[in-house]
Amino acid sequence: MSVKVHELAHARAGDKGNTSNVSVVAYSDEAWTLLREQLTVERVMDAYAHVAKGPVTRYELPTLKALNFVIENALGGGVTISLAQDAHGKSLSFLMLDIGLPGR
Repeated sequence: MSVKVHELAHARAGDKGNTSNVSVVAYSDEAWTLLREQLTVERVMDAYAHVAKGPVTRYELPTLKALNFVIENALGGGVTISLAQDAHGKSLSFLMLDIGLPGR
């Protein structure tokens, strides 16, 4: 049975230049296990392909039950030159939360 990331975690996005930083924090130990296994760099890059050129780097923060994704070339050149509606990329956390995972 498939599951969306928003059923397992919450997310927060930030930016620095042309790079988006999206953190995903699991609601439970079970959710953390599933996210660690299935929320891969490849799956994230597929979801962001229409807005980001990448690369994507994933960092694990097990004490917080969190994953942090650094998504490069995602903000149209950065806040000061981007023509994007959301130049800071704050809404990109919602894109992360909509990713479907196969579940268990």
